[in-house]
This record gives sequence, structure tokens and C-alpha cells, in this order.
Amino acid sequence: MKKLTPMKALKLPLNALLFIATVATVLITDLSAAEERADPDIALKPAHVIVNPWRRHISPTKRQGVPGIERTAKGRLWAIYGRDVESPRHYQLLTFSDDDGKSWSDTHLMILPRRGVRASGGCVWIDPQGRLWVFWMQAFGLQDGRYGVFAIRSDDPDADDPQWSAPRRLGDGVMLNKPTVLSDGDWLLTSSVWKTDNSIKVYASTDQGTSFTLRGTAHIADPKTRGPDEPMIVERKDGSLWMLVRVQGLAETISTDRGKTWAPVQRSPIKHCTARFFVRRLKSGSLLLVKHGPLNKRVRREQLTAYVSDDDGKTWSGGLMIDEREDVTYPDGVQASDGTIYLIYDHQRTPLGEVLMATFTEEDVRAGKPVSDKIRLRETVARLPIEQADAQVKP
Repeated sequence: MKKLTPMKALKLPLNALLFIATVATVLITDLSAAEERADPDIALKPAHVIVNPWRRHISPTKRQGVPGIERTAKGRLWAIYGRDVESPRHYQLLTFSDDDGKSWSDTHLMILPRRGVRASGGCVWIDPQGRLWVFWMQAFGLQDGRYGVFAIRSDDPDADDPQWSAPRRLGDGVMLNKPTVLSDGDWLLTSSVWKTDNSIKVYASTDQGTSFTLRGTAHIADPKTRGPDEPMIVERKDGSLWMLVRVQGLAETISTDRGKTWAPVQRSPIKHCTARFFVRRLKSGSLLLVKHGPLNKRVRREQLTAYVSDDDGKTWSGGLMIDEREDVTYPDGVQASDGTIYLIYDHQRTPLGEVLMATFTEEDVRAGKPVSDKIRLRETVARLPIEQADAQVKP
């Protein structure tokens, strides 16, 4: 048999060489992607932030919800919510409204994580400088025991074409709720590394968000009651910090040193189901609490109700029913300068995937019924396509 010289061995048809090159490229790409999907550290890399994505980029989903809402000084509303909620494919969509929530834009921004990574816990927040922050959590798979809080920021959230900073990782844990600005100007951001000792992390920024450092942790002693935590902090009038925590119900803890140390987490006298709540100080100085059902009774994820407190959470009054139906969950809110409170929540993440908004005032909450002209209930921000929802309920 005649031997081929190296030069002769290379004399193959052009189409054969192109085929070999294509196969090699595909194999290398697939191998690289497989290695990346198997590496938990890919969750440390930021998700893709896609501005004005084409509709075909937004894949169909069976679950939608876990929303957040914010309002700029000029009145633009921003809303974020998750798609493929509670799955390894979880990602985030951001939309806005320039007519007080009567209509909403097409998806302005999509936070799409790398393969094998989920992006959940979306949160929007306007800081004291009027800048819009978008936060989310990344984890390898459903849970990786580390998690990570990521953020982007727009300095011009009222612009026709808002510009966004590059995403950056702020710290470990799952963040879901808005940061709290203390009276001394410090920002506190809470996150949770689920179901671990000292699971609740309190990060602080003393430079208006340029940097965040871990200031303290809070510990839930009973492992049986541990969960996502979803902590929220309010500063009391005496300067102490009060944290409410989701456990198998509600728990609470206090810090008297600006969040460096926290008392043991204890059961709260406020009865609640295992679900997210919302607590925030209003412009009047009173506290607003949105929870499920009466203060002294634990119900299921239903009867989303608003209360107010004039003594920093010791007692509560009012009781405005926002939505009495089952499967209404995860409230988040913001108050406008005119006193209007905007609340967003989800209803039947599957099959409907409804993201709903309500507006009301402190006066309505105190009366326990609509008395102002600001009342709007069950207004749609987003929902799954009707044909898609119908298909999911068919046998």
C-alpha cells in the first residue's frame, strides 16, 4: 500500500475540510457548554441582561409571578416578575407604565441566566438619589447552598431609553425585598442563605451603593422552622432595628447597634402562613403591614389584607381587604409622594400567572374599607396568554 505523505494527506476536497471543521467546532462548543453546566461556579458569573428583547426570545412558561414594584418621582411605574418560577430555568422580566398602571410596556429588559443557573428573587428599588436598582438572585440549579445577589442600576429611569450599568455581584444569599435606608444614611440590604446557621445576612452600604459589606447576621435556632427567611427591616423611632422574618409563620428580631448584632429570632405574635409579607414605613410615620388574613389567625395564602401601626408594630389597626381569593401571594409595595400606595402581588402562578396591582391610601387601610378616590383593585400588570393557561388546565 502506498503511503500518503503529510502534504498529500491534506489534499482533501474543500467541502470535506469545511465539514470536518464544522464538526470539530460543534464538538468543542458542546464540550465547553457541558463543562460549564457542570460547574457550580458559573452562578458567580452575571446573567445576560437583554434590553428590549424580541418576543421570540421570551420562551413560554407554566409559572409566572413573585413580583416587585417601584415608582419614580416623575410617576413612572416599574414592575419586575419571574418566569418559570421555582424551576432551574427561572428568569426575570422588567416592564414599565407611564399612565399610572393603566397599561404596561412590552418587556423592557430580560435577565437571562446562563445554562444551569436560575435567576429569581427579582426586586426593584428607587434609591434616595432617584436611581433605579434591579436586584436578583442567582444559584446553580434550584439551590446551591451559596446563592448570590446581583444588581444593575439606571441613573435615568424616566428616560425614553434608560441606560443600565453592568451587572455586579453584591454578596451571598437570596434577596427578595427592598433595602432600608437608615436615618444616618446607611443602606441595609438583607439576604438569606436558606436553612443554614446564621442564614440571614445584613449587608450595608455607607457610600450610596458603591460598595456593600457584610455588617451582621441573624440566626434561627430551630432548624424545623427555617425556610427562605425573606427578611424585611424597619428602623424604629427609638433607633433600634426591627426585622420580620418568614419562618413557619412570622418571626422577629431586634438590633440596637445598627444591624451588627441581632437578638435570637423569636416567634412573632402576628399570625401568618408560610409566605412572603410586606412591611414598610409610610410618609406619615406609621407602619404598613400587608399579610394574609386577620392578625390573630393563621390562614392559607388568601385574604391579602393591609394594616397600619402607630406604635412601631406593637399594635395594629384597620384591615383593608386587597384580595380575598386563594393563591394570592408575595406582596410588594411603594408609596407615592401624594400618599397613594401601590401594591403588586401574584395570583395563581399556574395556570393563570397573573401579576396584579392595587392602589389605596392609608385612610382606606385605617377605615378597613374603600373611602378614598385612589382605590383600584385587581388591575392586571401581566398574565400568561389565555390559550396557554387554558391548555394547562386541560386533562
